[in-house]
Amino acid sequence: MASKLWEKTVKLDHDVEKYTVGRDREMDMYLARYDVLGSLAHIAMLESIGLLTASELATLTAALREIYAEIEAGKFEIEDGIEDVHSEVELLLTQRLGDVGKKIHSGRSRNDQVLVDLRLFTRSELEDVVMHMTTLFKTLQAQSERYKHVLMPGYTHLQVAMPSSFGLWFGAYAESLADDLVVLKAAYDVTNRNPLGSAAGYGSSFPLDREMTTRLLGFASVDYNVVYAQMGRGKTERIVSAAIANVAATISKLAMDACLFNCQNFAFIKLPDEYTTGSSIMPHKKNPDVFELTRARCNRLQALPYQITMITSNLPVGYFRDLQLIKEEFLPEFDEIKAILSMVNAMVSQIKVNEHLLDDPRYDLMFSVEEVNRLAAQGMPFRDAYKKVGLDIEAGRFTPVKEVHHTHEGSIGNLCNDRIASLYRSTLESFDFDSYHKAFDKLLGK
Repeated sequence: MASKLWEKTVKLDHDVEKYTVGRDREMDMYLARYDVLGSLAHIAMLESIGLLTASELATLTAALREIYAEIEAGKFEIEDGIEDVHSEVELLLTQRLGDVGKKIHSGRSRNDQVLVDLRLFTRSELEDVVMHMTTLFKTLQAQSERYKHVLMPGYTHLQVAMPSSFGLWFGAYAESLADDLVVLKAAYDVTNRNPLGSAAGYGSSFPLDREMTTRLLGFASVDYNVVYAQMGRGKTERIVSAAIANVAATISKLAMDACLFNCQNFAFIKLPDEYTTGSSIMPHKKNPDVFELTRARCNRLQALPYQITMITSNLPVGYFRDLQLIKEEFLPEFDEIKAILSMVNAMVSQIKVNEHLLDDPRYDLMFSVEEVNRLAAQGMPFRDAYKKVGLDIEAGRFTPVKEVHHTHEGSIGNLCNDRIASLYRSTLESFDFDSYHKAFDKLLGK
């Protein structure tokens, strides 16, 4: 069994090792490719300040690129007895290259190494989330345009209130995603800063060139203060999780609407049969299980920022092992939100709406405000018009005119979908994904 990077003469108790390592080996597989990328930038910087020769840099770079290719091909694993991905990569380099492999850790700690891995991983995953969101945004807008002339009841207090439309309903969730994207951009900006060079949280006596590693890894800037760079562990994850929780809140609300509107008592929409399940006892049932599970999964994601807060809330400055546990919930959340967005996009794209919904007289009274407004527009004081229509309803004399003429921005007749698309696009274009992709390609010699 290989020794630990920090181990000297005393061997660690087996039970203690099992307890402290926990699920780290499993979780670190998420970070493996980013650990190699961080190391490629770090050794290039070490050569620039004289801690590696040009020949050693070339040898290490080739070996790290080889390990990266193995990770991409699914041929990399963290061996039993190896604590984490950082130790595995250094072990492989030492096995393959000898003593030169041991030089890779100069000027850094596993503290800033895992920090940079997490930042690189999170930045890349946020890009994937944004792309999934954008697909759903476009689908919602397309459905909004498709059904913009089909009216539906709007509710307050779960009581039939005023006319709405399916165009408004789909479009509302598109605009909600536009706002969620703004928050994700802020989380991306917090993530897109380089902690490498903070070492264990107090810097290094080596003359590290942190601006160089920042450029090589495609970060927007350095996390300057080395103590604060370490304080970012947990904080960054909480900020990102809160941004994802906003997306989850939007989707959870959409899922609840869909479950409600799909039931027979509403019958506003029909979900595709292939996305519903049956009952073991009731042959007529078509259950909206996909949206029900979506609602629950989104609600679980909304709890994650609070879990991270509870782990980090009473920690003083500096590194503590408590932070390791955040990875177990944080790293898989990206798979979860992407799966949710993908499934919801498939569902929404195939939803069919009831275009004859308002033939049912139970919705007649939702046009009462339209009649009040019509009378007020003809000169009757609003309060008098309100009273007249109210008395007509009580006396059973109210006859609805099932037409609406809403023209102001964002209303039934003026959805402003083009402006919402412009808002979304301007935020989307503010993400500079190309910069880090170009930096990664250069590190990998592509």
